[in-house]
Amino acid sequence: MTQNSGICDNILDLVGNTPLIKLHHITKELSGTFFAKYEAYNPGHSMKDRIALHIIEEAERQGLLKKGSTIIETTSGNTGFSIALVSIIKGYKCILAVNSKASIGKINMLKAMGAKVYVCPAHAKADDPRSYYSVAKRLQQETANSIYINQYFNKLNIDAHYYSTGPEIWKQTQGELTHVVAASGTGGTISGVAKYLKEQNPSIKILGVDAYGSILQKFHQTNEFDINEMYPYRIEGLGKNLIPSATSFDLIDVFEKVTDEAAAHQARALALTEGLFAGYTSGAVVQAAIQYNAQGLFDKTSKVVLILPDHGSRYMEKIYSDEWMEQQGFFDAQHKLHDVVEYIK
Repeated sequence: MTQNSGICDNILDLVGNTPLIKLHHITKELSGTFFAKYEAYNPGHSMKDRIALHIIEEAERQGLLKKGSTIIETTSGNTGFSIALVSIIKGYKCILAVNSKASIGKINMLKAMGAKVYVCPAHAKADDPRSYYSVAKRLQQETANSIYINQYFNKLNIDAHYYSTGPEIWKQTQGELTHVVAASGTGGTISGVAKYLKEQNPSIKILGVDAYGSILQKFHQTNEFDINEMYPYRIEGLGKNLIPSATSFDLIDVFEKVTDEAAAHQARALALTEGLFAGYTSGAVVQAAIQYNAQGLFDKTSKVVLILPDHGSRYMEKIYSDEWMEQQGFFDAQHKLHDVVEYIK
């Protein structure tokens, strides 16, 4: 940003420095004070802007990217959008391997940002040639003058949050926070934040969020890759069917699993109680906080930061669609449909 002018040189100047927002309603029955780190404020509407910019600029510093280079990545949608955004500004081509859990809306946004998109079966095992991991690796081998970001196994994923998200949270809370609740997918966010904050105060607890159908919680507890933990689930950008090296399991104090249904309802509740229009994984983070509270992890002195990864607009065909929620069996007597739209003829 141009000094003292308020004018950005380009949209990348807006990455990071997202607000911390005190929660008043959705956490009112919980012990302690709760704050949302609202990553939807990034220009690409998700925390993935941070890693896209950091990794690409580091690749430039190392001479790995040249004029006309192609950037290739695996993504559930958000990282791809962020990479496409950075690529536009910096003049690179972008190819993305996306798993089929990504909504049509997400895929259309990637296309709108100039990316070439390959949609791969979401539930293919990592070593399946149809998986988005394998497809991305193949595309990188077949594409001249290209690099593969590989966020799941890229230490720079952790560094991006160590140098930005972690320091922001420490400064915004004046170092008084006691817990962070964060989702774990690639693990870059939770690991980078944990590394920075525990260097400042080792007593800060890092509380991970995993999905039923993912292997991360079991691996954290036992150091065992248990294939029996794996089955299809709906939440995007949370959990994994492999062990990402971008996850520093030793810095995470505990993991809690949440259901697809509870996460969906909590995301909708965030909008209706706090006015925060956030994504599916944000709902998972709120649900995990509720479950951690029930286990007695918080008390009245706790100051808890919930990292909300992205914006609700990415999920209009899913959790914010009554039809989709009904199709999943997510509406019951407690969460029945309400007709709030009336068409005048």
